[in-house]
Amino acid sequence: MAAGGLQDLKRRIKSVENTRQITRAMKLVAGAKLRRAQERAESSRSYFDTIRQVMQRASASAGSAAKAQLFAERPVKTTGYVVVTSDRGLAGPFNANVLRYAAGRMRAGDGQASVFAVGRKGRDAYRRRRLMIQDEFVGLGDDVHYSQAKAVADAIMGRFQAGEVDRVELVYTHFVNAMTQRPAHVQLLPVRPPLAEADGPRDDDADAYVFEPDAETVLADLVPRYIEVQVYGALLESKASEHGARMTAMDAASKNSDELLRQMTLSRNRLRQAAITREIAELVSGAAALE
Repeated sequence: MAAGGLQDLKRRIKSVENTRQITRAMKLVAGAKLRRAQERAESSRSYFDTIRQVMQRASASAGSAAKAQLFAERPVKTTGYVVVTSDRGLAGPFNANVLRYAAGRMRAGDGQASVFAVGRKGRDAYRRRRLMIQDEFVGLGDDVHYSQAKAVADAIMGRFQAGEVDRVELVYTHFVNAMTQRPAHVQLLPVRPPLAEADGPRDDDADAYVFEPDAETVLADLVPRYIEVQVYGALLESKASEHGARMTAMDAASKNSDELLRQMTLSRNRLRQAAITREIAELVSGAAALE
């Protein structure tokens, strides 16, 4: 019985050692991907801030002409939620957190909820819940390209202009650092011209800019790009958050494997010691019986 238990314990130790090798390798891979994704996410923020300032100035100069179709407020019958998740698992609570946050936004939102699912995990979750999925975007890969964000933005704007959704919210995970990622949201449609920051450009600064051919034409071209940039930034933030969450999860799994191996090794040594002690006792008993 003890020999069988010892062999079973050895097999379990070997299995945990193999798992630990996998989790350590995945941690290293996620760390390397995180560095690249973090650089891209942080570098995109300056571009987004710039286009946000230009958007604010152009909308201030255009005045009432800025009330184009993408700006139009209307009664909300259907709210679309662009929910950004990952295509793969093993990222700790990354997907669960953003899905839970999106569910809270849906409960608090107006009208019927529909989803633009970005990522296989979110798509599968909403299919199980039988929630209406307007569009799905999966297989974006680890290196997100602007063309992918443009495809998502075009689908969103098309649905909004066709009247299929009356408001669109973007729900994603904001990257803080490798240990911290926070779910966040922003209203994409109808477009709300960004407000000037306290230390940024004021409305009266708009006169210092000359728009060619005019502010209305510039704004008409800028609005779709503004939406695309918001989607692109969210995809980059989410991808960096995914790699950070996966690296943290794999690090925790490796540490748990180390602790489990320590406990199982101690149990194995105890079983081996008990077996040796029992054999010695049997030898001594046998020798004593022969005397």
